[in-house]
Amino acid sequence: MPYYQLKERFPNGEVTVFSSNYELYGDITDRVMSLVRKAVPTFYRYSIDEDFCDLSGMDNYDLKKWGEDLSAFIWKVTRMPVSIGIAPTKTLAKMASHYAKHYKGCNHCCMIGTDEQRIKALGQYEIDEVWGIGRCYAARLQALGIKTALDFASRAESWVRATLNNVVAIRTWKELNAIDCIPMEDMSKKKSICTSRSFPDMVTDAKTLRTSISNFAARCAEKLRKQESMAQTICVFIGTNHFREDLPQYWNMTEERLLTPSNSTQQIVQTAIKCMERIFRQGYHYKRGGVIVMGICPENGIQTNFIDYDAERFEKLKRIDEALDKINREYGSETIVLGSQQYTVKGERERRECSRTASSMISVARLHYPLE
Repeated sequence: MPYYQLKERFPNGEVTVFSSNYELYGDITDRVMSLVRKAVPTFYRYSIDEDFCDLSGMDNYDLKKWGEDLSAFIWKVTRMPVSIGIAPTKTLAKMASHYAKHYKGCNHCCMIGTDEQRIKALGQYEIDEVWGIGRCYAARLQALGIKTALDFASRAESWVRATLNNVVAIRTWKELNAIDCIPMEDMSKKKSICTSRSFPDMVTDAKTLRTSISNFAARCAEKLRKQESMAQTICVFIGTNHFREDLPQYWNMTEERLLTPSNSTQQIVQTAIKCMERIFRQGYHYKRGGVIVMGICPENGIQTNFIDYDAERFEKLKRIDEALDKINREYGSETIVLGSQQYTVKGERERRECSRTASSMISVARLHYPLE
């Protein structure tokens, strides 16, 4: 519900409104993740607020108490509540974390350690809540009388293959039956990355919209490099405010496939701008937009295309990105950006606080790595 409707519905101010602060949330969750990383043998970050850990080698621990103590320690240091699920497989661990979150008796940590505990947990878990079972498959399974995770796990593997004929569904069935078959490496790297925002004010001109799309694309490129990946497809979407029924409505999306996968800020931004210009229509009040990068593959295993691949240019863009990342890590986000990106309030404040050393580094970066 948009804010103006809340004001109309609660004219006496019975609602408390908090602004969304994505940078603060990211900073706090980074602190949480750093504490978890120090407490486990192997750590894989799955999303901004979720991770998987391999507890191999901790057989001498009382893992239930260990999880409770870790949750209490994180709360003490960050004041952020966390839920911990411990189980033989990642799908069961996700289920256990759900119970840890919703049942106070778990004391923030739920452990599925025995077959009896697994069957009990599966029997109380709705099929549409199971990680890996999408909405369409859930509806199909429910129509076949599969209401809980236990109903699904109790079926024969041959039935699952014949009924769903889907690799993810079969893998989920195995995981629910305590067969670990999701590689840890798959958990740490995203298959697609999306950066999008609703604009503070409605946008009517292409120049302002181009600036926002450039920012979104640059953020996607930075995330790709952080996980050492490249993307094959760049997708851009824009739309108007569907709550404003008094204004004409428009929404569109388009994508462009790169001949050679890339994580270059310059290349991804240029491609995103090209996509935006293709779907932009004058006369509309745009309220939201975003960039999605897809077809993600490892950075060290790309298949180059002889038509557009230029080794010298590739190395040049790589050096530019390395310089950008190094400066922005050391002196703050958006200390240095492409010309097509806007200078946000945060970026302006950080630039004013930069030392002369930072300024000289930026000058050197521009001298040696001119941005085209």
